[in-house]
Amino acid sequence: MSARLRLANCGLSAGKRARLHRILYKHGLGNGTALFLPYDQGLEHGPRDFFADPIAGDPRYIVRLALEGGFNGIALQIGLAEKFYWDYAGEVPLILKLNGKTDIPNDARALSPLHASVEDAVRLGADAVGYTLYVGTPAQEDDFAQYRVVRQEAQRFGMPLIVWAYPRGEAIEKKGGKDSFYAVHYAARVASELGADIVKVNFPHPEKHIAVPADYAVDFSSQDAIDAVVRAANRTMVLVSGGSRASDEAMFEKAQESMSAGATGLIFGRNVWQRDHEESLRFVDRLRQILAKYPTP
Repeated sequence: MSARLRLANCGLSAGKRARLHRILYKHGLGNGTALFLPYDQGLEHGPRDFFADPIAGDPRYIVRLALEGGFNGIALQIGLAEKFYWDYAGEVPLILKLNGKTDIPNDARALSPLHASVEDAVRLGADAVGYTLYVGTPAQEDDFAQYRVVRQEAQRFGMPLIVWAYPRGEAIEKKGGKDSFYAVHYAARVASELGADIVKVNFPHPEKHIAVPADYAVDFSSQDAIDAVVRAANRTMVLVSGGSRASDEAMFEKAQESMSAGATGLIFGRNVWQRDHEESLRFVDRLRQILAKYPTP
């Protein structure tokens, strides 16, 4: 089991440390681990994600679910945060997503434009902001420039910055794909070197190694891969995504391996709310049982 990064060792400003302490120790299990509920899929994927259970299309239900499930925070786009978060403001931390895009264009030149600011996050009482960074896209010059402004504003306001580090673009697809070990490993390192306070990554798939650099074209276990991803982030905390729907046991195994690797926590969205209400809470309880094994002083 790898050592878990402590908040005191992250090199954070007072404001960032205060807000992250509130997220990690005043909500959820209160043991320094984190479980987040993202609800930005309506913009990113379209309303089709709500077909499985229509109640999931109601933001009031999702915010309430975050509270009932004992999540450390909920990630929302600005329109939903302004219209629905105030019902539960202060009861569950808000992570305001600052950028986003539809999936109507392909990812050949992926760029997620800004539509909100760190100042908006302060106004709404958020405890952190989220930024989607597309690693490897031909548009990375514009992405990096846009991200730099967000990072500077987050530093000025003392707001923790969570980076959704997503490999994208034709070059990535030709080198193992967006969830290959190579791509996820690289994305975690990029987010760390560009100043993220927390990086969100998908679980790496080391078996996807067609045309990847030679160092990755060997046999790695899934535990080897996630261990390396967390190490690559250095003093940046790591959240591991639930990803696409799979069997519950497969997802619990990924969660266990992620926490064993030293990740700070998990971020599960569709895998939680594309279920019946009681089933959602039972699923979350299993995730909380895993997190409870990995307290961070």
